[in-house]
Amino acid sequence: MKITLAAVGKIKEKFYADAIAEYSKRLSRYCKLEILQVADEKTPDNASETVERQIKEKEGERLLASIKDGAYVVALAIEGEMLDSVKLSEKINALGVGGTSQIVFVIGGSLGLSDAVLKRADYKLSFSRMTFPHQLMRVILLEQIYRSYRIIYGEPYHK
Repeated sequence: MKITLAAVGKIKEKFYADAIAEYSKRLSRYCKLEILQVADEKTPDNASETVERQIKEKEGERLLASIKDGAYVVALAIEGEMLDSVKLSEKINALGVGGTSQIVFVIGGSLGLSDAVLKRADYKLSFSRMTFPHQLMRVILLEQIYRSYRIIYGEPYHK
C-alpha cells in the first residue's frame, strides 16, 4: 500500500525533520511512503475571517491538486473521529484488504483545512480536541502509522 502524507508548509526545525526521517525509514518495510509539502500562505496579524478563509482556500487548492483520483483521503481535523491505536490499525488494514491502494493523510496549515479539502475527505480523523503545531502533527501521525503496521503484523511495540 502507498501511504501519502500531504501537508501545508515546510519543516523548519531539524529535530522534526530527524524524527520524520526516522519514522520514514521504519515505515519503508511496511508500505511505500510519500511525503508531499505544499506552500503555505503568510497570515497577517489580526487577519479577518475573510482573509483567513481565503488563505485556507489557497492552501486547500494546492493540497487537492496533489491528491490523485481514487485515493482514500483522511483529513486530520479537530472535529473528526478519535480512534485509539488499535482502531487506527484496523482501519488501515481494512482499507488495504478491501483493495485501497493509496491512503492520503492530509494535514492543514496553521489555520486548518479548507471546506473543499474537508468535503473531499473520505474520513476525518482527530488526534485530540487540542490544537497541535502542524509540524509536530506530522511526527505524531507517522509514529501512529508505524505503530499501526506493528499491530497489523503482530509485532511488539512499546505501550
